[in-house]
Amino acid sequence: MAELKENLLDWLRDAHAMEQQAEQMLRAQASRIEHYPAVKQRIEQHLEETLGQQALLKACIERLGGSTSGMKDLMGKVMAFGQAAGGMANSDEIVKGAIASYVFENLEIATYTALIAAAKTVGDIETQRTCEQILPQEQAMAKWVLDHLPELTEEFLVRDATPDVEAKR
Repeated sequence: MAELKENLLDWLRDAHAMEQQAEQMLRAQASRIEHYPAVKQRIEQHLEETLGQQALLKACIERLGGSTSGMKDLMGKVMAFGQAAGGMANSDEIVKGAIASYVFENLEIATYTALIAAAKTVGDIETQRTCEQILPQEQAMAKWVLDHLPELTEEFLVRDATPDVEAKR
């Protein structure tokens, strides 16, 4: 059973690092968005959820006798920086950022789905409940992005085709 618990603990550290990456990506996106207020508002809302998720995961890790991984957290932040820097160069940053957000949300959904199963197998009901609390937030964000992607794309295209109007962000 010790190996099962160690796997769960390692995956919780991975999830914490993933949320660190999400925080950095969301902060970067929100700071650059200028012409799409609904997108900016939803990103800022999800940023607050992400900060709460980090705290919940840290509590699970500590309850299991572990600590967060500074190296994994740092790598998540570095990856987020690279994504942000790469996105800034795109003339269609807002659309590509939304697509990347949708992909990342689905990574988070898969991660929490696996964590729920792992916690259940280990018998860690508290971690299972924590992940069951986080999962709907990720599902809601993924759904919001997907639901708004057509409208965002159309708005970008209209702005991009209008002289002297910035569409990028």
